[in-house]
Amino acid sequence: MTQEELLRLPKVELHCHLDGSLSQEFVEKRLGRSVKKEELSVSDDCTSLAEYLEKFDMPCQCLKDEEGLEEAGYDVLKSMSREHVCYAEIRFAPLFSETESMSCKKAMEALIKGLERGKQDFAIEYGVIACAMRHIGEEENWRMIRAARELLGSGVCGADLAGAEASYPMSQFMNLFENTRKIGMPFTIHAGECGSVDNITDAVNVGAKRIGHGIAMRGHEDVIRELAEKKIGIEMCPISNLQTKAVPGPEFYPIREFLDHGVRVTVNTDNRTVSNTTMTKELEFIQKTYGVRDEEVLLLMRNAVDAAFASDTVKEKLYRKLAEK
Repeated sequence: MTQEELLRLPKVELHCHLDGSLSQEFVEKRLGRSVKKEELSVSDDCTSLAEYLEKFDMPCQCLKDEEGLEEAGYDVLKSMSREHVCYAEIRFAPLFSETESMSCKKAMEALIKGLERGKQDFAIEYGVIACAMRHIGEEENWRMIRAARELLGSGVCGADLAGAEASYPMSQFMNLFENTRKIGMPFTIHAGECGSVDNITDAVNVGAKRIGHGIAMRGHEDVIRELAEKKIGIEMCPISNLQTKAVPGPEFYPIREFLDHGVRVTVNTDNRTVSNTTMTKELEFIQKTYGVRDEEVLLLMRNAVDAAFASDTVKEKLYRKLAEK
């Protein structure tokens, strides 16, 4: 597909972090001062995950009150509308926004209010994925997940586990997500971005329907085959993973391997602003770098609908949009 055809393609994105995807205009408005692009985005020669994470400090300052969260929800859908995203799941760590006057549930409700406005103005269906954080205690994460469960179907669509995977392996969170499964909350897990392939198998064994990144499966044919058979969605974020040095270089990125083995691969931005990327740019990159064919681009979008934590009604609408291409 040409760049113009990729731009017009209806898109489904399942792995997009709110704080890493806020526009420069939004951040400047909230902070009340001008901000340079390089303060929010890494360059192509980003050297490490540590350098990448530095870019989150400023946008996180903008998510500490209900007004900021509402505006942020609207802002991210506005950005997505420019490239014909028709469904998006937005990741958000409510405990990071919690204050004495704003509970994590209120934080989620404020974000949903802005996303709902964006849905009306830009015709983008959405869901919020509430992120538990690896470095936060189980009690606090469980409190947040229970609060998110109260909003399931009213803006929230699932839960996630994010944070420093290498320091906090999935084995430490089996009880938390066993309980999450028991209360009927769908969840995806950041696993295999860095660290052992065991984090991926542990996440699947406890009930994860999707895996964030999953690149540590590279070369593990038994695990790849298992996830393909179980139809576990893999949320791949190529440009971000290369910037953070999750793989040494493009030739080590396993998207071709996963596709060829029938894995339910999806392609996502991870952090639109920090990575200076869009879904269009990601798709153009994988076509040029990994020989992803036009029919495989459409397969990636259908995979995303299949794996989405969306209602059957929303999925049927998305399938119809894709069928028109």
